[in-house]
Amino acid sequence: MKEKRVLYVSSEVIPYLPETEASSMSYFSPKMVNDRGGQIRIFMPRFGNINERRHQLHEVIRLSGMNLIINDLDMPLIIKVASIPKERMQVYFIDNEEYFKRKATLTDEDGNLFPDNDERAIFFAKGVIETVKKLNWAPDIIHVHGWMAGMLPLYLKNYYGNDPLFEDSKIVTSVYNQSFDGSLDNEMIDKLRFDALDEEALEFLEEPTYDNIMKTSLKYSDAIIKGSEELSPEIESFVNSLDRPVLEYHAPDSFADAYENFYLNDVLTEEKEEA
Repeated sequence: MKEKRVLYVSSEVIPYLPETEASSMSYFSPKMVNDRGGQIRIFMPRFGNINERRHQLHEVIRLSGMNLIINDLDMPLIIKVASIPKERMQVYFIDNEEYFKRKATLTDEDGNLFPDNDERAIFFAKGVIETVKKLNWAPDIIHVHGWMAGMLPLYLKNYYGNDPLFEDSKIVTSVYNQSFDGSLDNEMIDKLRFDALDEEALEFLEEPTYDNIMKTSLKYSDAIIKGSEELSPEIESFVNSLDRPVLEYHAPDSFADAYENFYLNDVLTEEKEEA
């Protein structure tokens, strides 16, 4: 992985949120790249239940300050950063008072999805991309974890499709058996249409269920990693229908060589052939 640049965009990362398959691999995979000589950037939402004092988050003024348009509303983008203890890794947090101040992640105390989770996902995707543009940091690979990050491939391939910074970037999506019941706001597709995304790109989002959000993410990815040993039959079938490199499930204690080989020999194949 020497000198390769990998951007990690995740719904959750340990130690900032509880340990799950997604939060664990969002920590272990960038650590592997970092340990093997690559360059990394990690992004996640700054959910309100993340203890800023304990984790020593602080705002990055030079990156904050822009407004993102979400459904015709100006939403201020705040960027915070923290260092993972004992590791040479920083995590960038996408923040906004309206979307991420509440002291929870995705659901209220009764377990109901927050009604604006769709807008939070759109804001997160656009916020990551705009911040990476400000950093002027062109990634070789963009690795997406979790459904809250699922709009990123869609926006990169459509809304930001002509941006030269991402011209050679390859998108990898890890798909997990971590879903939610029901659907996000059914008006989500109209909020996406506000950004003039291709109608074909929105084919699965008339009903934004977990499976349909992940189908959209996978459709606009260049490669796929199975982050769970078992996936839903619908997702498994969709993965099998795509003409994409797929890496089967590898546990956190045995993934490192498999991920590195996949990155270098499958995801970056075109780059190698051109070289």
